[in-house]
Amino acid sequence: MKKITPPFLFIICIVIMAGFWWMLPLVRFVPFPINLLGVLVFAVGLGIAKRGSDVFEKEGTNIETFNNPDILVTDGLFRISRNPMYLGFLTALVGMAVMLGNLSSFLVAFVFFIVTDRWYITFEEDTMAKAFGERYAEYKAKTRRWL
Repeated sequence: MKKITPPFLFIICIVIMAGFWWMLPLVRFVPFPINLLGVLVFAVGLGIAKRGSDVFEKEGTNIETFNNPDILVTDGLFRISRNPMYLGFLTALVGMAVMLGNLSSFLVAFVFFIVTDRWYITFEEDTMAKAFGERYAEYKAKTRRWL
């Protein structure tokens, strides 16, 4: 069975948000033009995710969630957050929810947070602990999971 990767889940969430906005617009509460601030938040989120992936590319390490890690990355945004790419995706989804301005979109962003925090990050942290032992434990102790 193929596993759903985090970027694919991110895209699925955007599609669901758009569908809910169109078909099930629960309580629209972010009025125009305030909702346009969501464009900025969305762009910042994508930028954060891209900067995180750039660090992996620079280090020449594996970025795939379900593959074994080969390098413990602690540079760049990884000094601030253990999961800047997920943080970027979540920020972008919150930006999208602000743009769409309805409750159902914020609920989708919340579900993304829960799935990411409880499934992807838990899996990755277990894998990192096995691969890097004490080095990862030290990094984990001094760097927050999200922010």
